[in-house]
Amino acid sequence: MITNDAIILGMLAAILGFVFYTAGSDHRFWKRFYRFVPALLLCYFLPSLLTTFDIIDAEQSNLYYVASRYLLPASLVLLTLSIDLKAIANLGPKALVMFLTGTLGIVIGGPIALMIMASIDPGILGVSGPDAVWRGMTTVAGSWIGGGANQTAMKEIFSVGDQVFSAMVAVDVIIANIWMAVLLIMAGNAKQLDARRGADTTAITELREKVETLQKKHSRIPSLPDLMLIAAVGFGVTAIAHAFADQLAPWFQANAPHLARFSFTSQFFWLIIIATSLGVAMAFSPASKLEGAGASRIGSVFIYFLVATIGTHMDITALRDSPELFLLGAIWMAIHAGLMLLVAKLIKAPTFFMAVGSQANVGGAASAPVVAAAFHPSLAPVGVLLAVFGYALGTYAAWFCGQLLRVVGGP
Repeated sequence: MITNDAIILGMLAAILGFVFYTAGSDHRFWKRFYRFVPALLLCYFLPSLLTTFDIIDAEQSNLYYVASRYLLPASLVLLTLSIDLKAIANLGPKALVMFLTGTLGIVIGGPIALMIMASIDPGILGVSGPDAVWRGMTTVAGSWIGGGANQTAMKEIFSVGDQVFSAMVAVDVIIANIWMAVLLIMAGNAKQLDARRGADTTAITELREKVETLQKKHSRIPSLPDLMLIAAVGFGVTAIAHAFADQLAPWFQANAPHLARFSFTSQFFWLIIIATSLGVAMAFSPASKLEGAGASRIGSVFIYFLVATIGTHMDITALRDSPELFLLGAIWMAIHAGLMLLVAKLIKAPTFFMAVGSQANVGGAASAPVVAAAFHPSLAPVGVLLAVFGYALGTYAAWFCGQLLRVVGGP
């Protein structure tokens, strides 16, 4: 087994490079391959093979710790840095309603799904401690509301055991990608679906024109000063978040230990909350202009390295041993999907808003642009915009979902 972190990091970088190189290839084989196999799935799956076949020793590696403590908060800052609340509001109320409906479906869907499964299989509530099923579900909530960054945040905040986490990562990836495939099919039939609901799609045309204008106005080739400023903002705010977290967690532990139930005594909880909050605040400062130089892209690079390190802890055989968790995830996603379809029908929202609003939650910035681009290539940034909003909301909403799951699932 390889134990040298420098070698493991190089292997993970090579895997990510291979995935993105082939995903962008014009070769017929790769185009067909990625039509059925999402690139994000490979970013989890391929690193998991290194552990499955005992090539590396993930348990002894410090890469996950570095990615979760340094790259994760920096990525949250850089991703939320590009939030333009006015632009999100200009998408129209239906876009925001559908996005928030998706968030609500995940927050309430988790506890409901757990109650349904408990009535079918009471043993699902029989495990307590770090490997309790409800704890593992908090990581899925984080992933399905914000993305990989929020998933990792929930793992640390709720002290999720590696065994249930491995199973839940598999549930997350498989269920989310099945739903994404359904959304892409819906995108291909959007005109018929919109006509059937009587949805007004003129806003989509106006939105497409606005996005194209915005791209031309702010996009630029990043200079070295741009890249250094992006690094300074990302890691500088991360340092501030660490400094405050180092003080707040011990203070709550000493003066209000009863708040441990709400994660107030967790250093990692404060690290994520402060980094996210400062990132949102800086979106109203001149630092937001760094998005034109690719701040969110660099944040996404950090996220994918985090995803790869998570993949090294994923047990791809977990679903074979725990089919009940797969059913639990399917019920959860069905609640989310059902609520999305119901609200879209009631308010006559365009299929675009429904699909992108859902994927901005479930898939995050990694796949929301893919679904948006399925409607029109120039609309891909809209998926990013809503997904970035999901990153900001995900930490708070997933934490609240975790508290609801704690009530249902026990200690």
